[in-house]
Amino acid sequence: MHHHGHGHLTRFLAVRPHLREPVTVFSSLEAPAVLPPETTWVALPADADVTVAPDGATRDPRDADPTANGALHWAPIGHAGHRTRLATIATWIADIHPAAFVVDVSAEVSAFVRLLGVRTVVVTQPGERTDPAHTLAYDLADRILAPWAPETHRTPSLDARGERVVRVGGISRHDGRDILTPREPRRVLFLGRMLPPEHLAHTVELLRTAGWQVESAGTADDRVDDVWPLLCRSAVVVTAAGQNSIADAAAAGIPAVVIPQERPFDEQHHTARAVAALGCATVPAGDPSPHELVSLIEQAAAEPADWSVWQVSGAAARAAAVIHEVAARADSPTGFAPKAIAADAKTETDRDEVAA
Repeated sequence: MHHHGHGHLTRFLAVRPHLREPVTVFSSLEAPAVLPPETTWVALPADADVTVAPDGATRDPRDADPTANGALHWAPIGHAGHRTRLATIATWIADIHPAAFVVDVSAEVSAFVRLLGVRTVVVTQPGERTDPAHTLAYDLADRILAPWAPETHRTPSLDARGERVVRVGGISRHDGRDILTPREPRRVLFLGRMLPPEHLAHTVELLRTAGWQVESAGTADDRVDDVWPLLCRSAVVVTAAGQNSIADAAAAGIPAVVIPQERPFDEQHHTARAVAALGCATVPAGDPSPHELVSLIEQAAAEPADWSVWQVSGAAARAAAVIHEVAARADSPTGFAPKAIAADAKTETDRDEVAA
């Protein structure tokens, strides 16, 4: 489980209740205060920190050929943390014999685990990921799990991999929850850090002058553990184009203004273009000024949102079914069972585990 941000953890926590087998998680993130039942958390050391050699010299892994001449994303030469991470995974695989390994996300771990003879489910992300490292991970994967609905993202590189790619819909931790309160017509929610502080402050001032009530979550030090009540009572949400944020907006069925952030492979710009083209949300042409953003919020509030195409309902369960399918074939050297059967298949031994 990748440690950048909390999106990968949020996705895991949405899928975990639908997995029948014990699960072991490998991550550099801190474990949640409460782990789901039958879940083990293995803390991995950092692999991108500057280290100090015995002679006192500092070594930056960015200067240690981390891309292996462009073939990989991150495999720095001589970094103890990187070496220990892979050794920890290899030792666990040798001891446990897992039924499947879910990688969200790391091209290097995907290749490494497959080299150890374990079936893999590789989680993909938006953007045209045609670089050598992604190509290797996708070529080796038993299944490529795309957390978006069919026909929402144009991804020719995934289309070329046929039925190994399974598009399950947007995965939201809020899927299935009831709308708690009626929406308040002049209430807006700012979700996440998508605006500079001074830009946000000016926008909030303009909105309040125009009669809007403003709430925020995650824009600074205002982290909220459960944003669902805020999503339920707001008329509009202003959010970045991260996979979880978009899926949460879709689960709530709320009108949205989506401001994509700079991410590798233009991930959020791909998602923003998708929701704009499908008419799910309002997306500015560039970085909107405070006055322009207020106008976009007014525009979004004036039209009902239709997020049905994002297929959030049941997406986490469909992702779990993909993992169960792969795990059910753990001891088979060839092929897969028919999908309708594999989705209901159960592992037959207590020791089989699924790793995320």
